[in-house]
Amino acid sequence: MQSSGHRFRDVEHHPLLAENDSYDSSSSEADMAERVWFIRDGCGMVCAIMTWLLVVYADFVVTFVMLLPSKDFWYSVINGVLFNCLAVLALSSHLRTMLTDPGAVPKGNATKEYMDNLQLKPGEVIYKCPKCCSIKPERAHHCSICKRCIRKMDHHCPWVNNCVGEKNQRFFVLFTVSANQQQLDPIRAVMAYGAYVLLAECSDFSPPVTVILMIFLCLEGFLFLTFTAVMFGTQIHSICNDETEIERLKSEKPTWERRLRWEGMKSVFGGQPSLLWINPFAGFRIRRLLLRAKKGGPEFSV
Repeated sequence: MQSSGHRFRDVEHHPLLAENDSYDSSSSEADMAERVWFIRDGCGMVCAIMTWLLVVYADFVVTFVMLLPSKDFWYSVINGVLFNCLAVLALSSHLRTMLTDPGAVPKGNATKEYMDNLQLKPGEVIYKCPKCCSIKPERAHHCSICKRCIRKMDHHCPWVNNCVGEKNQRFFVLFTVSANQQQLDPIRAVMAYGAYVLLAECSDFSPPVTVILMIFLCLEGFLFLTFTAVMFGTQIHSICNDETEIERLKSEKPTWERRLRWEGMKSVFGGQPSLLWINPFAGFRIRRLLLRAKKGGPEFSV
């Protein structure tokens, strides 16, 4: 909702739904709350599976090729625990990013009844998205893949098969951090310990297979490291400047009061700094998830 002409270029001015339209916004919102968020996008699902396979591949090579055959017990234990903790953190953060509603605006809520409940001031301007037929809040953008308007939409990431928005940006940042460190660890291990592993022939695999596995591990590590480092940098920049990537690319003039950098971090990660900031399971309720899955199944198929 806005009081100026700020979104003229990306919002068409279509008339609101007719007064006798059969759509019930209240029932839709209640239905949304009872369903699991999942985007049925073929490309996104393939990319998400590839991401998991890359993390699992790195874990396999480091654990079974480098650590378990090693004669240095404490080296294997310390690096094994560290690496697998980072892998679990990366995969769980990825899963939370993929299955968390990024901040979708209720679909089709642009009804006469809903308008009356808003208690608009005289002359106040609101905008309706013609694609999902919803009232478009300030800083919301329509995603052509999710087919929904997303609050504070930063971008749609196929590697997590979801939009990165107001409600799941924290998990996406955690994924980039943990995946970054998880890929950096095997690179350090290969450089510091790879030569010893190959020369001592302590791997259970043959030397040619070991060399091939390590080469692919290094290539994957460098590519994954570059991607996650860039994404982490852009996300932190967006949070500190209180500006999404879409707003930056469109050079939109801010009509909102920007938060200070530290206030932006607390807003995204939730409250004062604590261990909850790096906990991807915070707020997760298995019982609620199972109940939603039983009642409604996957929420949005695109």
